[in-house]
Amino acid sequence: MNTTPSSPLNSAATSAGERALVLGGGGSTGNAWLIGVIAGLYDAGLDVTEADLIIGTSAGSTAAAQITGASPIQLLASILSAEPRQRTAPAGSDGGRVRTGSAANHMQRTSRIIAAAEDAADMRRRMGAAALELDAASDGSGQTRWRDTVATRLPSQRWPERTVLITAVDANTGEPVVFDRHSGVDLVDAVAASCASGFAYRIGHNGYIDGGYRSNADNADLAAGYARVLVLSPFGGRSRTPVDWGMHLATQVDELRARGSRVETIFPDTDSGHLFGANAMDLSLRPAAARAGYEQGSALAGHLTEFWR
Repeated sequence: MNTTPSSPLNSAATSAGERALVLGGGGSTGNAWLIGVIAGLYDAGLDVTEADLIIGTSAGSTAAAQITGASPIQLLASILSAEPRQRTAPAGSDGGRVRTGSAANHMQRTSRIIAAAEDAADMRRRMGAAALELDAASDGSGQTRWRDTVATRLPSQRWPERTVLITAVDANTGEPVVFDRHSGVDLVDAVAASCASGFAYRIGHNGYIDGGYRSNADNADLAAGYARVLVLSPFGGRSRTPVDWGMHLATQVDELRARGSRVETIFPDTDSGHLFGANAMDLSLRPAAARAGYEQGSALAGHLTEFWR
């Protein structure tokens, strides 16, 4: 199997079209919020799942695969009807093997790596090396469990025909990675790699880490060349990297607009801020996050209709 991912430049710039939907990372609650926003827009008459390009990072990669395999209303209903669950998920953008009890250690460890890095490329290499080091001390069983977990979240395990880009980082080289249906990688594996926080997910002989380390939790720069870009950012565009690295969402939005794109961003309301950040992996908060997103989507549909259509 060919596991060489598509070039980010080839995947985005040469397939420029009208509308791009960017789905950012943000943990389990972030995924629920994304589905809620999209469902709220849909119920109000605006179907953003018909975008010419969908970019998914970490939790957003799961959402991207979900909305191309099932209707937003079905996905929202599934979240709201799920059995109440306690916080048992690992820390990170949307999964991995770092357990809740070590979430603080994980954040401290990655913060130290960012602080020690000279630039973005150095940070990615260091993050990849740290993930591979953790893997070397494990028995490898978590790989299969994580793939099975991701598979159960996806309505379909087949790549959609439309253009969907899923981000990751090569743990061995630190190089940014973008998977699509031409990459020779199963959809489940692409999503599992994009959500791999705290460990390196193996595809063939290569290991991959969370797509949020490519540039930021949103990776909106991949929408370059698209006329209209809608960014849904569960983390509100925040980034832990230095501003002068040029990786923040605000920087990417400015660059997209400078190149002629119209860009709209949606961030969680301040009233729902407690559902994200430190609580991003609290599974019991998923229904509340989805409802908050739905209310926002419903309220914003009128404003976004002219922009999107």
